Amino acid sequence: MTYQSPLLSRPGAVEATGPDAGVAAHYGDPMREQRLLARGEALADLSHRGVVTVTGPDRLSWLNTLSSQLLLGLKPGESSEALLLTVQGRIEYDTRVIDDGETTWLIVEAFEAEGLAEWLNKMKFMLRVEIADVSAQWAVVGAAKAVAGFEERLVWQDPWPEVGAGGFAYTRIEEPQHPGRERTWFEYLVPAAELESAVDGKELAGSLAVEALRIAAWRPRFGTETDEKTIPHELDLMRTAVHMDKGCYKGQETIARVHNLGHPPRRLVFLQLDGSQHTLPAAGSEVRLGERKVGTVTSAALHFEMGPVALAVIKRSVDPETQLLVVDEDSHYDAAQEVIVAPDAGSVVGRPKGLLRGGPR
Repeated sequence: MTYQSPLLSRPGAVEATGPDAGVAAHYGDPMREQRLLARGEALADLSHRGVVTVTGPDRLSWLNTLSSQLLLGLKPGESSEALLLTVQGRIEYDTRVIDDGETTWLIVEAFEAEGLAEWLNKMKFMLRVEIADVSAQWAVVGAAKAVAGFEERLVWQDPWPEVGAGGFAYTRIEEPQHPGRERTWFEYLVPAAELESAVDGKELAGSLAVEALRIAAWRPRFGTETDEKTIPHELDLMRTAVHMDKGCYKGQETIARVHNLGHPPRRLVFLQLDGSQHTLPAAGSEVRLGERKVGTVTSAALHFEMGPVALAVIKRSVDPETQLLVVDEDSHYDAAQEVIVAPDAGSVVGRPKGLLRGGPR
């Protein structure tokens, strides 16, 4: 059954498409909603998100052996991000992790939950863990600031763009200048039956607003910026989702080899688009250098301050100073790129200082 949020009954609600189908794209005024959301004066309906729980005394040690993140010392209420990878180091699942002392909660994209729960059940062996897909029983509500009245609710706070313990930044900017520092983000777990009452009397913002703020913060999204070949290095996820000093896990050899000795083949880039078209390119539009395709737009939005912006994944070798062109059917958009993942990212062995590294946990 296709999910439909009860908040779609709100006046002016227009349902989103694509990965956000089932919740509102907007409630009649996307730009106003985006401003309110950025100021922490509106909530976002993310009730289409998947939620998977892991209970049992072995839950954190077990998840630690499976994932890219160090979870052994995760304290109740502490937020983390963890990837589950293939043997080749490609991202299979991206999970937002929060533990309440008895249960580990994994917030994921809608399409991830069922497969993630099945995969985890296959991996439990004789360990004392129980896995459940509780997406139907729990909803997620997003906000840019802590929400008054939600103090008792379990909340995941996005670690982006902090360079976590054991992590590395693949940017070349001074970290205080990272645009992600202008965005804080919280995702609250709310019983699905209480969703309407929980947001009663509060301003709502649709997924268009959520996406615009995410793109402006250079924050990659699983299933949007990723494909079946994506490795964490390409999206700067080494800063929040990978701990380079933890023990063995599936995909670790590739993670270490690319980080220490090689370069990721592609890199995430932020694009400032020409606004004269008064439209936005669709995800999947070609990014060209001259007549040559060098990448693909992964997401685009109209930001309330910057205008049309996008994220794209392009070939590592593309000159960061070069003007690019985005082609979407009959529309063409001049695109100025801002480097997210540096072309020389990786190969830290032998560098005097390497990349910006997170401290110990």
